[in-house]
Amino acid sequence: MAVQTAIAFTYEQRLQALHDRKIAHTQEKQEIIGSMNHDDWALILPPPDKRKVVQAMSTSGMPITDVLIEGFEPEPNHPSGGFFGPKAVGRNFRRLLEAHPPYVDPMASLAGGYMVNFNSYRKPGWNPDYHFAELDEPRAKYKLLPGVGATQHFCQDLSVGLELGFGGLLDKIRHYRAVNAPRGAEFYDGLEDVVLGLQSWVARNAAACREMAAEETDPQLRQNLLEMAEMNEKLVSEPPTTFREACQWMVWYQMAARMYNGSGSLGRLDVLLTPYYERDTAAGILTDEEAAFHIACLLLRDTGYIQIGGPNAAGEDVTNRVSYLVMDAIEGLNVPNNVGISVGEEVDPGLLRRGVEMQFHLKNGMPKFLGVENIAEGFSRNGQGYPLELGRERAYSGCHWFAVPGREYTLNDCVKINFGAVFEVSLREMLAELDRNGQGEPPSVAALWERFESDLRCSVEWTARALDFHVEHMHKVFPELVLDLMCHGPIERGLDASHYGVEYYNLCIDGAALATVADSFAALEQRIEREGRMTWEEIRDHLDNDWAGPEGERARLMMKNIDRFGSGGSLGDAYAERITETFTRLVKEKPTPGGLQMIPGLFSWANTIPMGQELAATPNGRHAGDPISHGANPDPGFRKDGAPSAMAVAIARVQPGYGNSAPMQIEFDPGLAKDEGGLEKVESLIAGHMAMGGTQINMNVMDADKVLEAHQDPSKYPDLIVRVTGFSAFFSSLSPEFRQLVVDRIINER
Repeated sequence: MAVQTAIAFTYEQRLQALHDRKIAHTQEKQEIIGSMNHDDWALILPPPDKRKVVQAMSTSGMPITDVLIEGFEPEPNHPSGGFFGPKAVGRNFRRLLEAHPPYVDPMASLAGGYMVNFNSYRKPGWNPDYHFAELDEPRAKYKLLPGVGATQHFCQDLSVGLELGFGGLLDKIRHYRAVNAPRGAEFYDGLEDVVLGLQSWVARNAAACREMAAEETDPQLRQNLLEMAEMNEKLVSEPPTTFREACQWMVWYQMAARMYNGSGSLGRLDVLLTPYYERDTAAGILTDEEAAFHIACLLLRDTGYIQIGGPNAAGEDVTNRVSYLVMDAIEGLNVPNNVGISVGEEVDPGLLRRGVEMQFHLKNGMPKFLGVENIAEGFSRNGQGYPLELGRERAYSGCHWFAVPGREYTLNDCVKINFGAVFEVSLREMLAELDRNGQGEPPSVAALWERFESDLRCSVEWTARALDFHVEHMHKVFPELVLDLMCHGPIERGLDASHYGVEYYNLCIDGAALATVADSFAALEQRIEREGRMTWEEIRDHLDNDWAGPEGERARLMMKNIDRFGSGGSLGDAYAERITETFTRLVKEKPTPGGLQMIPGLFSWANTIPMGQELAATPNGRHAGDPISHGANPDPGFRKDGAPSAMAVAIARVQPGYGNSAPMQIEFDPGLAKDEGGLEKVESLIAGHMAMGGTQINMNVMDADKVLEAHQDPSKYPDLIVRVTGFSAFFSSLSPEFRQLVVDRIINER
């Protein structure tokens, strides 16, 4: 009888198996949950016997499907049925972790997987006892997104947990509970429950590894399962000491943070892992291939926001071998992620080259490119006189944003002022004067601008008041317990990060619909005041009727076909710069009434569709309900030649310049790589944009015909990945409306 010899799996084969399993998990989510217009989180649905599928309503009133763990119900502490405050929140999150089914993939080197979103159990999400009634009217008038109740969107410092481990964190909590007693008792209760829940989750997954190993017939996979069991039994209480253990510890923390409130910030992964890499390689217990595989398994479990390379506080570039291993992991796994590579005069140029090569090889929108030197210099311009060294410590940690890990609370990407909504209020109020039989102020672009600036100021002031309200009350509603663990100050002070627990408070305010409004101002000035081809009465009627009829369509095309923002030296460019300068000045001229600093940015995220749905037709030829323009970008089709260099110049000129980014979203055809010097031209464009003051580039390299075919039938390309805005996702997971946004950009830039 022949002896069977086990065939060893290579790392490449294991990565392919993990990739295929990821596609299968995603397709299952698509079938049950439906469209997912956000980061492709690595959520895995619970096993069928542990799965509860419910229909719910989103905060915007849209029906959504939630998947919960069968048998788990939160314990409320309020008549509304909600649970609020650190003690109740921490207790319920611990109970969820204790009920969470284990997940182990024997092909992976790291155990674990998360299956539910804790926010799905938060009904209601805000304590109705706290209501900022004065905000209701301005929020409705200007359609503000003031950030009240927003969570995470800053960056923890994972080095805290890597040094202490879960056991050390528990000791730290108990130590400072005694130091600060009786103050903060409920806060410490919540923190302690989070850690105890995490320890239970890790321990049960370690036990699952041992059980699976006992039944596994393949010796390689059995050994892998036993190694995962031993590693995680240690990590229940001890800090990691090896590269693999550090990756595994990060996975546990990051999955818990994502499950708790959607947090996806990881920070500077190459910096965090380098000490473990250097020790293990020096000891001869880690190869580069194995290290890249462990990183890939980490990235498989969450699409975390990660910065690679860039300066340390002293200005020295930290790019090293681990930086490139992260890139190898991305390429080998090929699933959505949000890794950004640093670009700048002092940064290793090899990173930029590697990133561009990956873009054209993978054709999946990865990685993105970060103007880290401009971010640091901009941050140092803020009113509190931050040193440049502190600005260099800011890490990329979200769609378009940066934060000092563990020391800065920011609410990045949560607070939006829709320039389009503000403009609509100003325009409608001015046009109403036309019905006063000549008794009112005659309309003009100058009068419109004066109203717009006044309404924009009002929007900023109300948003500032809302931010104070948030900081005053958020810790009593849904504190940042999981991120508090990895911050400097909350445990020591007994204060949540959302309520003065950390050192710095720099609250983000993003402007959106820049091109929509800039081109509207430009069209009005050009067609009405300079050329006399349209009257104010006519534009009012066309907007009221949404450009209806043949005459309306001719008027719409006339208003649309001007020299728009991005065309270079145009009225549209001038207005875009003027709007940005005014917005930046209004945000920076004073802090919130409570003394908190605000930092301006330009970014719409995925709000281009819902923000546009709230707007009537606009003078730039946009129909009522159509999406607003994307972030700092010109509208698609802004120039007949679609010159990328023109876009790069235009967006560089509208940077707010205070440490938050205004990204450029750009699409390239993959055929460019076949042209002589094609990749070098893309490198030059990226470096040139950053040299002009750019802060971030989100790039897609897409075959337009393939994307169009996938748009018609997403099932044909289940593994097609695109960068939608700051986040990447499987194209098939997006709703038809969001797929159309990507299609429109690509078609207009072919």
